[in-house]
Amino acid sequence: MLYSVHEFQRAATASVRSAMQAGQMILRHPLNPLAHTDMGRHTAAAFELIDYTTRRRSKPAFGLKTVETDAGPVPITEVSALQEPFCRLLHFQRPGCEDLPRMLVVAPLSGHFATLLRGTVDALLPEHDVYITDWTDARDVPVARGRFDLDSYIDYVMTFLHHLGPGTHVMAVCQPSVPVLAAAAIMAEDNDPARPKSMTLMGGPIDTRVNPTAPNDLAQSQSLQWFERNVITTVPVSYPGFLRRVYPGFLQLTGFMTMNLERHMTAHRRLYEHLVEGDGDSVAAHQKFYDEYLSVMDLPAEYYLQTIKTVFQDHALPEGTFHWRDRKVDPGAITDIGLLTVEGELDDISGIGQTRAAHDLCRNLPDAKKHHHHQAATGHYGIFNGRRWRNEILPRVHEAVLANA
Repeated sequence: MLYSVHEFQRAATASVRSAMQAGQMILRHPLNPLAHTDMGRHTAAAFELIDYTTRRRSKPAFGLKTVETDAGPVPITEVSALQEPFCRLLHFQRPGCEDLPRMLVVAPLSGHFATLLRGTVDALLPEHDVYITDWTDARDVPVARGRFDLDSYIDYVMTFLHHLGPGTHVMAVCQPSVPVLAAAAIMAEDNDPARPKSMTLMGGPIDTRVNPTAPNDLAQSQSLQWFERNVITTVPVSYPGFLRRVYPGFLQLTGFMTMNLERHMTAHRRLYEHLVEGDGDSVAAHQKFYDEYLSVMDLPAEYYLQTIKTVFQDHALPEGTFHWRDRKVDPGAITDIGLLTVEGELDDISGIGQTRAAHDLCRNLPDAKKHHHHQAATGHYGIFNGRRWRNEILPRVHEAVLANA
């Protein structure tokens, strides 16, 4: 019912958006005298802001066409290396990539598309043969394709590592730190030759009892039944995933926005001012960020609920009670996989110490294979995108890969 109401509201705003677009065209036409007045510019800017904020966004493209190398720019081709119902393994293929260290980037399945890591991939490409988990919007997966939960996530990580073969390095950004660590532990215990050579865990909720953040407190403050009643709904008939139970993207986006509501309101007020001033560069920079930020996907209900319970309520991994299907997961089985953890000082999603907790869990891994990087004055997004990621964190990733090559 909730999803259907949302779809009705979206359809209802379509005519409003059409009116806003027509208004912009009229008020900005050079032959219209109002286009040269303050009132005309302010009204046109308001129309565009309404149009922009109510626009429906589809999955963004990675849009990575070339990579700079010592020999100059080299073309990139996106290749689907393996397809599963809820995810495809995407390869950024280029000439000579087979001679570079292979890196599997495990993107978070927490609302945004894998394209949120476009900057992460772009920075890795010059020195690595890069693959990424490109998750599928749950509303587009027919019910007949089966269910997907946290156990399935671990299955996928191991399936992709087996497909890529021995010698692969893995990077988990945020939420997948838990399933990646679990997959590495299982493969290590089995002496699996395809276990990763190194794993980099960035801003992940390994132990959310350490410096809990607002999302951690919310997960603790309500029962699992409360989450199931209040945020889980069913995909309506207009999508391939009709009748699949999901945590819908539009509810997740509401949560993302309210966490930093003042910051987003300020950003949109500035957008309005830039529209009035005709500052095209500033408008483009704002829209580039928010086109990505406002693009969200539905999550399978069973995955979301199992993650809430296992990771945020039961703290199963640090408590030693984490199970993959019927098998207990012991990170102590890891003895030869290099470990790099990365945390941001201002991270309001995964608090300081939550990711570093992996070092204690990997109790039989030699200290020489454990490394930690604390990035000052950096929030959650900044540890995998932007200037500090490229200049200060990425070199540490390179060092970890080379040390375990």
